[in-house]
Formats: sequence, structure tokens, C-alpha cells
Amino acid sequence: MSNVIPFKKPRLKDKHKGRSLCKSGFHKWEVLETPFNVNEGKLLTTYRCSRCGETKTESK
Repeated sequence: MSNVIPFKKPRLKDKHKGRSLCKSGFHKWEVLETPFNVNEGKLLTTYRCSRCGETKTESK
């Protein structure tokens, strides 16, 4: 009795909330980890977008 299933289809506005910014290049980056690259002697920083899940890596 407590498992209620919504029968309404989600609105497109709610379905794609926050994704239009990432498509335009405005990601919300968060730092995942900062390992050290021994071969190049540089610090690597791994970022992940909290909205769409895309990752990028930068070396400093």
C-alpha cells in the first residue's frame, strides 16, 4: 500500500533540468582527486561535473 507509482509523465522542464547549461559549456566542476604523475613530475587534478557527470583532467 505504501508503494505509490506516479502515473503522470514527467514534464520536459523537470526531465532536462540543469542540462542546458552543460550543453552550452557552463559545467559545474567539482574536484575528485589530485594524484601525482611520476612520469612527468606534475600534479594531476581530476574534475567531474555535478550536473551531467562529464570528467576532465588537468595537469599543473
